[in-house]
Amino acid sequence: MKKLFSLASLLLIAVTAATSAQAQNKLHLYNWNNYLAAETVQRFEAACKCQLVQSYYGDNEEMLAKLAAGAKGYDLIVPTGNALQSLIKQGALQPIDKKLLPNFKNLNPQYLNTDFDKGNQYSVPYAYTITLLGYNEQKMKELGIPVDSWAAIFDPAILAKIKGKVTVLDSANELMAAALKYLGYSVNDTDEKHWQEAKNVILKAKPYWAAFNGTSYIKGLTVGDIWLVHGYSSDIFQADQDAQKASRKFRIRHALPKEGAAMSLDSLVIPKDAPRPDLAHQFINLILDGKNSAELTNMLGTGNPNSAALPYIKPEIAKNKEIFPDKAEAAKLEMLKDLNSKQRRALNRIWTEIRAK
Repeated sequence: MKKLFSLASLLLIAVTAATSAQAQNKLHLYNWNNYLAAETVQRFEAACKCQLVQSYYGDNEEMLAKLAAGAKGYDLIVPTGNALQSLIKQGALQPIDKKLLPNFKNLNPQYLNTDFDKGNQYSVPYAYTITLLGYNEQKMKELGIPVDSWAAIFDPAILAKIKGKVTVLDSANELMAAALKYLGYSVNDTDEKHWQEAKNVILKAKPYWAAFNGTSYIKGLTVGDIWLVHGYSSDIFQADQDAQKASRKFRIRHALPKEGAAMSLDSLVIPKDAPRPDLAHQFINLILDGKNSAELTNMLGTGNPNSAALPYIKPEIAKNKEIFPDKAEAAKLEMLKDLNSKQRRALNRIWTEIRAK
């Protein structure tokens, strides 16, 4: 027997279906906090007639742990190189369909085909930061402290002049990388003897530091409580912007140590189980437009792997060699690689010793 539906029932079914389809017309982006310009969000939502929903994480380990615990429903994630490497090893990503990305051609080849993802099968470069020194220009000049070397945060003779006015990142990977560079090693050196040397350098300097700080050091620089930091280039840019807005009598500057530094390249990737890979590709292609890509750099002072963005980037940012290093300086930069489980355990032990003493 055929089931008959009233006109009212058919209308209700149609409305319910339309509402359900509309609810699903969302792109879920799992992103670093404050890592996408509001104008770009508005432009994408207008173009795709959909909603962009963002969730946030504070570091790669947090993001990886959440995914490992079974978190699903994300269409795009923005991992740094070593976390990208881990996700690829786990088989957690789906390949990028470059046929859907006509703007892929805008990317600077220097940031493609990295060791993390040969041929960019799974990732599209988004932005980068450099881990370097940020400093209060007035105070460093007054004290005659050179900021061209990692010695500024590791040499007790220098630190004695600025005791309690220095912070370093609360990150084993980043701080060990800086100490290894200071000693003349690669940031990816895994020789445990060299790690012990780096640990000793850190322990000798630690009494002079105000804190291990990965978040509020921006405010410390801005108000003048902190004079020197080991931090991210985009954070230091933000501190200077905030200081200028507050009409401070000093500027916050970047310094890229002569020994070299770590660079973090963040990329857009699509999880294997992404509900809307079609919207994910639309978003990636929109971001690869030069004007859209430049909005993030102009807002945060991030480095930009998109050649087409350069004409739209504020001149004072584009000319900053600590954000856009020249070839000689770029040659001294290295991206942190993923560690195996044995190396990770060894680093965790060293980090525990550093924090305990």
